Amino acid sequence: MLATQQNDPTFADIWEELNWRGLVHVSTDQTALQQLLAGEPATYYCGFDPTAPSLHLGNLVQLLVMRRLQLAGHRPLGLVGGSTGLIGDPRPTAERTLNTKDTVAEWVGRLQGQVSRFLSAEGDNGVRLVNNLDWTAGLSAIDFLRDIGKHYRVGTMLKKDAVASRLNSDAGISYTEFSYQILQGFDYLELYRQYGCVLQTGGSDQWGNLTSGTDLIHRVEGVSVHAIGTPLITNSDGTKFGKSEGNAIWLDAAMCSPYRFYQFWLNTDDADVIARLKVFTFLSRARIEELAELVEREPFRREAQRVLATEVTTLVHGADATAAVVAASQALFGQGELRSLDRATLTAALEELPNTTATTDASIAQLLVDTGLVASLGEARRAIKQGGVSLDNERIDDDAATLAGRVGSGGLAVLRRGKKTLAGVFVE
Repeated sequence: MLATQQNDPTFADIWEELNWRGLVHVSTDQTALQQLLAGEPATYYCGFDPTAPSLHLGNLVQLLVMRRLQLAGHRPLGLVGGSTGLIGDPRPTAERTLNTKDTVAEWVGRLQGQVSRFLSAEGDNGVRLVNNLDWTAGLSAIDFLRDIGKHYRVGTMLKKDAVASRLNSDAGISYTEFSYQILQGFDYLELYRQYGCVLQTGGSDQWGNLTSGTDLIHRVEGVSVHAIGTPLITNSDGTKFGKSEGNAIWLDAAMCSPYRFYQFWLNTDDADVIARLKVFTFLSRARIEELAELVEREPFRREAQRVLATEVTTLVHGADATAAVVAASQALFGQGELRSLDRATLTAALEELPNTTATTDASIAQLLVDTGLVASLGEARRAIKQGGVSLDNERIDDDAATLAGRVGSGGLAVLRRGKKTLAGVFVE
């Protein structure tokens, strides 16, 4: 997948493309940044804290910004915070629960593996993975306060958005989380010293932490370095992007199945789909403009959503997994053979539907009730007699029918009422 990715050559430079894709919400000096990115290869970084065992869609924005910069010839540093992950950046409302050192160390390894999948390790600008525990583990509290803390002013720290919002909340903020911005600033200083790093990217909600580093380097080293804050991605209705019924969309297939991942993108609203294509795919400007015209002219085709779902699922889970979930989607709606699907993909699909667990002697009519496809046994029997019920795309004609002899060796079945009302059955 990495080998086929490229920036759009119709743009004058990467800075112009980043802006067209809506990836620059706030930054340090724009003229200087454009000159930097149009010049010789520069070293840049983005940090990811292991506060969970997987990255999520918000992190994917940063990974793709990093990849676009790498494709432009610049040198990426992928930082996974073995030390900052022990603390966690301040959330707007309450203190984070601190994880054990062993848990954080395990998650560091997982996140490093995910970061390395999105950035090439080949060539003169191959990605280098770094861990801030390497330069903080042996640092004493006294040395940290003398060498780093003395460059920070409490008044400035109090003005940072994350800190200010917590100070105004009932929860307040601990000294631990208050100090997070110093640790992140220290990271940037160390990466500047070790690798000549002159650019940090991150979400705009992290702007206070990003400028903590630029300010520290200016004070200590007397040079100006840069930061880019990407916009927080929200839906057109103002709701938080990347949430599905309260659950984050994770990049780990074990935490969010490829099928659920694909369906998330497929259900993108018309008002959001073009912006998502710009941010999350490497499609050219011309192709995205074609899809924008289709959204306006033939929205019922949902071609842009299908392209988006296919592109991003392939990017994250690979072409084979994407082909499997597309086949599952088609088979669920009668356009393919359900029993030919692999068990893992079909299981993931059924878990997204209303579902129930049953034994082989369970009646089809009762299963219609148990899965919520009908309200009563009487309604279930009428639906069967009217020819409106099927199991694995085979019509059920007998209102006394059971599962016996109708379910394959995988123990999974798709129950359907009408054309589009589906439920899953897991057979014990």
